[in-house]
Amino acid sequence: EGAVRGIWIDGVRSDLENQRFYLETRLFSRTLADEVVVADPEGKGIVHPEAKGGRRVLAAGMIVGEIEMQLMRDDPEVDRVRVLSPLTDDSATGVSAASYGMSLATGKDIEVGEAVGVIAAQSIGEPGTQLTMRTFHTGGVVGKDLAGGLPRVVELFEARTPKGKATLARISGVVRIGEDEGRGREITVVADDGTEEVYTIPGVPRLEVADGDEVKAGDAIVEGPRDPKELLEIKGVRETQQYLVEEVQKVYRDQGVSIHDKHIELIVRQMTRRVRINDPGESDFLPGEQVDQRMFAETNRTLVAEGRRPAEGRPELMGITKASLATDSWLSAASFQETTRVLTEAAIECRSDKLIGLKENIIIGKLVPAGTGMEEYRRVDTHAPDYKPMDFYSSVDEEQDLAEWLATQPGQGEDTFAGAYEADVIDLAGAVEAPGSEAPEAV
Repeated sequence: EGAVRGIWIDGVRSDLENQRFYLETRLFSRTLADEVVVADPEGKGIVHPEAKGGRRVLAAGMIVGEIEMQLMRDDPEVDRVRVLSPLTDDSATGVSAASYGMSLATGKDIEVGEAVGVIAAQSIGEPGTQLTMRTFHTGGVVGKDLAGGLPRVVELFEARTPKGKATLARISGVVRIGEDEGRGREITVVADDGTEEVYTIPGVPRLEVADGDEVKAGDAIVEGPRDPKELLEIKGVRETQQYLVEEVQKVYRDQGVSIHDKHIELIVRQMTRRVRINDPGESDFLPGEQVDQRMFAETNRTLVAEGRRPAEGRPELMGITKASLATDSWLSAASFQETTRVLTEAAIECRSDKLIGLKENIIIGKLVPAGTGMEEYRRVDTHAPDYKPMDFYSSVDEEQDLAEWLATQPGQGEDTFAGAYEADVIDLAGAVEAPGSEAPEAV
């Protein structure tokens, strides 16, 4: 349905002396979104290879294993690859097996029903115990404390504005740096159409740009971590998602911890699933309401098809705590935090819970929709071609006791079973000893 969406993996090449590209945690176990043509000088066996001008074709939909990754890494003509990702998956519930790729536990395709969200949370949380609780102090006239280690990971996952954040260019253009006139240094970005954006930077800033440099919207003018909410406003969802993934990875890699990107992507996906309504159009949404991205897209699709005015909204970035409380399931939200408020609001709004997630099913004691609890594993048909109904039981009235019914049945005499097993009976006492054979010695 529609175009296949994915993310680009850049830097598909061998590691250099002073630079690593971490393909093991970025590209390995992913599903290719496009076919990739690679050189295969050694004729390594690839799954579904097709000859094409002396090269090999890695088909779209193939999962990248060790051999495929090595072939792409060794080919100088392959610099970037597009793969499927949980970030671009628009499944109604969960994520598709194709967007997740290979299970890193088994080395096989991920099975339907696997709790990949739980695996992702544990893969991020367990190594989190190895992270340091530290902040970095940068010297200079204006000293700044930058969060590192675990505080930085918390800052990113909670989508907080970082201390000493970078000033971002809001438009693309040429930088003009003015003199400090006491209020701070003025930096102006002049766009091609003459539009100017002026930034006043107090103190003695560490500039990322020089006078006359060209910058793009979203580029940092002053050193420091970027505010993800500001980045979302300027650059959009995709850039913000990739920034969060890369920043979390930086913290873990500094500690020598290896986590696959797709685990972090699953968490970031949940942080960016909501849209804030600016103009409801002719929909039933309210201004300022936060709705699920998929519901927003489906509603607008229906409105456009009917010739009505669609709703307008902008993506919302929520920290994991806020995202957990903003879930459609009030049972799940109430079991997490602010129980009284969540239950009160759910009662006022007369909300119902469709019991789609794991937590709400655990709370009421139902089978969780994961693993063999998935509906498709429970739809079982019996195949018994030799089945025969037990007629003598079918005549029993449900209200009648089985013992009473058996007492009314005619008894079975001894002659009923006479000769039933005669063919299987061997008279050992009367058996004639075969000539030439010796009786076994008694032990």
